[in-house]
Amino acid sequence: MSDELIIPQGLWTGDYYNEGTGKDDIFDTLKEECGVFGVFNHPEAASLSYYGLHALQHRGEESAGLCVSDGEDFNYHRGMGLVKEVFDRDKLLSLKGDRSIGHVRYSTSGDSRLANAQPLIFKYRDGDLAVATNGNIVNAPKIRHELEQSGSIFQTTSDTEVIAHLIARSSKDFVEAAKDALGQLVGGFAFLLLTNDKLIVASDPHGLRPLTMGRLGDAYLFSSETCAFEVVGAEMVRDIQPGEMLVLDKDGLREERFATPQRKALCAMEYIYFSRPDSDLNGSNLHSSRKRMGKIMAQESFVDADIVTGVPDSSISAAIGYAEQTGIPYELGLIKNKYTGRTFIQPSQELREQGVKMKLSAVRRVVEGKRVVMIDDSIVRGTTSRRIVNLLREVGATEVHVRITSPPFKNPCFYGIDTPDRGDLIASYKTIEEICREINADSLQFLSPEGLIQAVGGDSRSEYKGGLCMACFDNDYPTRTDFDGEEKFGCSC
Repeated sequence: MSDELIIPQGLWTGDYYNEGTGKDDIFDTLKEECGVFGVFNHPEAASLSYYGLHALQHRGEESAGLCVSDGEDFNYHRGMGLVKEVFDRDKLLSLKGDRSIGHVRYSTSGDSRLANAQPLIFKYRDGDLAVATNGNIVNAPKIRHELEQSGSIFQTTSDTEVIAHLIARSSKDFVEAAKDALGQLVGGFAFLLLTNDKLIVASDPHGLRPLTMGRLGDAYLFSSETCAFEVVGAEMVRDIQPGEMLVLDKDGLREERFATPQRKALCAMEYIYFSRPDSDLNGSNLHSSRKRMGKIMAQESFVDADIVTGVPDSSISAAIGYAEQTGIPYELGLIKNKYTGRTFIQPSQELREQGVKMKLSAVRRVVEGKRVVMIDDSIVRGTTSRRIVNLLREVGATEVHVRITSPPFKNPCFYGIDTPDRGDLIASYKTIEEICREINADSLQFLSPEGLIQAVGGDSRSEYKGGLCMACFDNDYPTRTDFDGEEKFGCSC
């Protein structure tokens, strides 16, 4: 055996944790997007943002950054790696000011480098500008090409930079320039824009990406998820509405619009997979919504079995719901090891498959001799589902019935989720029966679109598709996605 140590792809792949993991992770699950957190009018803005970003770490693990303003100067720090690695006490103490914006990033295109870490910082005619965003600007490549043709010079490969150029080229005051710039963007996005004296908060006209407002005393806070408010002791006020733009300055907060709201289309995968179970979306708790997904899944596709288990972590709530509805006991049949990304080095390439068992283990004493219902949130390429089914079989499961708490994932996302090309999505070219055989399951069923809408509390009679974007399931995109070959899908962060 060779003495050479092989670092597994998708774990520790470079100079820092999660560098350029891309599509080569051991698990082919969908990758988190990004997360933003903002504070206005609090003397410890940097510390609050640090804890807020830590709560949003699941949305992006490649880089983190903070920009803080005292009303006159910017202080900022960005770095590659986890929030706790990028910031220490001394760095936080150096970030003076009462307003801040922060970002955690997951890169989807391999451009995993410090220059693309957000917030992006710019100098322009009226002073300093910092930009942080979650989501994707579909027409960013087209806008970028037009700007470059007219003389703009871009400093990063992040498509988020286009909004700074659009603002800088405008002859209007900052607020009106920001409105015009936001109005030119097509896609799903949640923006935080910080200047020396203003904070602007904006959500795309369809509300595709989540963004909420909270209060802590006299301070306003903004976050991709409400779980971050709980961490810092803030109270949630409301969601930022589609097409809404909030302006915060010395005169307080005023509510404006940069676009007419379109049909509400919040990303369904936020409910199914991305957001933490202790977060709320549209007034609905994610844990409760996922339990309802499991209950409805049980009603739609019951199968007799001995135990129910969920694939950690996002499917645990749904598995509990399935078990409660059926009366079949819920058991921890699968255990996730959360530390392999920092500790596991494989002795040979031949043992790469062992990386699966290092990240996820089946509990023999629980599973052996049992008929198992395995609950998961989605199937992407199918390779992960097959590996997990085989794990359960290896420890003695007599039957493995797979239940997926989403409809079949058939189409790429243009609004901020890192998805493979359509040809790599197994549900786009195989039937449910074919997928079942591919993943080596005894049976396979998916949650219906109607069941998903019901589970998240949507009313399809009053709101189109219950206010959800379900394009990844049904190919019905809420925005234009074709820009003559100059469109972007994935994540612009």
